[in-house]
Amino acid sequence: MSLLGCVLGGAVGDGLGAPIEFSSIDTIRHQHGPSGVVDLPVLEITDDTQMVLFTLEGLLLARQHGVDPLLTVRAAYGRWLHTQGGPLVASDGWLMADHRLHSRRAPGHTCITSLKHNEKNDSKGCGGVMRAAPVAVWSPDVREVFSLAVGTARMTHHHPSGYLSAGALAVIVQTLLAGADLRSSVAVARTELVRWDGHEEQTSLLDKVMGLGPLTPEEIASELGGGWVGEEALAIGLHAALVGTDFSDALRVAVNHSGDSDSTGSICGNILGARDGVTAIPSNWLSVLELRDVMERLALSW
Repeated sequence: MSLLGCVLGGAVGDGLGAPIEFSSIDTIRHQHGPSGVVDLPVLEITDDTQMVLFTLEGLLLARQHGVDPLLTVRAAYGRWLHTQGGPLVASDGWLMADHRLHSRRAPGHTCITSLKHNEKNDSKGCGGVMRAAPVAVWSPDVREVFSLAVGTARMTHHHPSGYLSAGALAVIVQTLLAGADLRSSVAVARTELVRWDGHEEQTSLLDKVMGLGPLTPEEIASELGGGWVGEEALAIGLHAALVGTDFSDALRVAVNHSGDSDSTGSICGNILGARDGVTAIPSNWLSVLELRDVMERLALSW
């Protein structure tokens, strides 16, 4: 039950999945062996974790100044955009000054264009849900957390499955941090989810996941998809968290499939890190995790 575990766990999953994000399971097995990726000498984060960190920075600034968190999170995303080559913006945070965060790690096209041009779209890509976990700590109120996570995701993704998946993940993490078990946390999130217009696609896949046993990578693709869109990314990350025998096993399930491996790994790591804390994350992975010091500084500031 730990925000730090949630952030570090998500980053570990992100780093484990990053090198195979665009690979088919056949290619993954050919390159890494029949079990796929099981370990890496260095865990380098992607835009998923970068945006998680800027989300958390925005929330911290909102709490510090007593202002609307949507305003400070939106400003934080503007600073992230600058690190990816966007226009220079004023900084009331400190993340933008860390030049390690200026690395471009295949940032999502929808996130970049929406933040740069404030364009409307019908995207349900997973760029909204993959950064939503920190919203869990904003309030003990389920509806407030769900609504805030939806608001942060809507800054870039305007299809219901692109932003309702963010609300569901944030509430799952919120409820885990409060001490609930995973299935109960999903039930709480589902109760709030169905109150929203356009929930049917996400609700249907969420229900499906809860009734499944372990799946092969091929079955993940056929039953849950590739994780490129919000409802699928949440489903795959949640599936792995449900069936994994421990943190390591769950993350390997989450990343070894023909899809968006870094995002599904990140979501799984967020969930299990929130539930089980930092001690559940293998020390050999934490020791090679990029920007661990930044994550610790942010999470421990809450």
